[in-house]
Amino acid sequence: MHSSLLLALCSATLSYAIPTIEAVGGKFFTSDGDQFFIKGVAYQLTEKDPLVDTEQCKRDASLMKKLGANTIRVYHVDPKADHDGCMSAFADAGIYAMVDMDTFDTYILPNDPWWNQTQFDAYSKVMDTFHDYDNLLGLFVGNEIIAINNQSLAAPFIKASARDLKAYRDSKGYRKIPVGYSATDIAELRPWLQDYLTCGGNASENIDFYGLNSYQWCDPTDYKTSGYINLQEQAKNFPVPIFFSETGCNKPGPRLFNDQDSIFGPEMVNDWSGAIVYEWIQEANEYGLISYGPKVDPTVTGKDIVGGFTRAGTPTPVKPDFDNLSKHWATITPTGVARSEYNTKSISTRACPTSTPSGWLVNGNVAVPTLGETLTASSYSSVPSATGTAASAEPSETQNAVSGSKEIAGMGAGLVEASQSQPQQPSSSSSAAAPVAGGEIVEQHCDDHKRRAWSIKNKNCLRAKLNWHR
Repeated sequence: MHSSLLLALCSATLSYAIPTIEAVGGKFFTSDGDQFFIKGVAYQLTEKDPLVDTEQCKRDASLMKKLGANTIRVYHVDPKADHDGCMSAFADAGIYAMVDMDTFDTYILPNDPWWNQTQFDAYSKVMDTFHDYDNLLGLFVGNEIIAINNQSLAAPFIKASARDLKAYRDSKGYRKIPVGYSATDIAELRPWLQDYLTCGGNASENIDFYGLNSYQWCDPTDYKTSGYINLQEQAKNFPVPIFFSETGCNKPGPRLFNDQDSIFGPEMVNDWSGAIVYEWIQEANEYGLISYGPKVDPTVTGKDIVGGFTRAGTPTPVKPDFDNLSKHWATITPTGVARSEYNTKSISTRACPTSTPSGWLVNGNVAVPTLGETLTASSYSSVPSATGTAASAEPSETQNAVSGSKEIAGMGAGLVEASQSQPQQPSSSSSAAAPVAGGEIVEQHCDDHKRRAWSIKNKNCLRAKLNWHR
């Protein structure tokens, strides 16, 4: 009996024997000092928390390990549930988790943003629940909050949420769990959003990592014609880790995943930290890497059947997509740089961007909202003074950007620089950030703000989704 107990304790200990990960400069590093590259899959079987069914997690983790994945992204979790079994199962398979902290009822709204105590409490409960797991890679404060260019006034609220959750993390004595954001790939807002969330010279207010949901690479294409060359130009020497938090265009199909060779290859590997492929389960959108059974009539109901698809059981690879991805990941194994040899001076500090005619509305280094502030049609409920100074950047980055503190006036939407100089687009917008011909972004919000149906159409790539995490 004692030997059985000892064996059980050893097993439990070993299940958490996985290096922790921290964001340092523009890269992720394990506690062993190795650079970490994300090879991930989006993992949300229904709208409910997928990290509560230990046996299902074990089945999925086993096949993910064969796929070559080392990370999952989970969009919704229940902080009151027990996640020990699932987090242990994934840790045993060498798989880390990136978890979204928002819920259907607490995410920051794009057109009427606020950041209040209710949201903070909900987010912090997720952090409290997951902070002890060594294989927690990072936490998202939001996913695609800004989905069209005129919603950029929500950006300061994204920054406020990151600031407050990082401060909470540190006040509780938790390890430096990276806290970041997952963005929609909108040409009109690149690179202003990613620059804004890392600008101002105050690291406590900035995100720890930046994820981009991009479906630009649609076969047949390559590094240059896909638009990835533009993404790389804007990510060069980025001050925090940047990676694809969703990717994997499925038009025309099957998916070849040749983009992985560029992401992990010489064109991008020095600046990008990997990719999360959308998604694990096969649904109506046909992005799945596995299925749990044949499609059934949408009217059929059952314990594990939702929307015509079985959502639990033994995972079976969707071919040839699963095999195509597995082959790429098996052959691309970047080593990166050791933390002891990494010089953070190689990264560039981003200056806070000015407003642009194309729709970036936040002008300069505006003050980040305090907890409880809201954005009205005309102004903040209160207008604090801006603090912090952006460090100087290279001329190519600052030609049309502003560094230093900005006083904001209570006019427009309350985020307009007091001195109304003629705004200009950064030079990158004319070439590097130009959208692929025929590209367009469409966003539709449900009235209850609980699910979003949207599509990204870029050249011959069409993605239309009504997913549980939207």
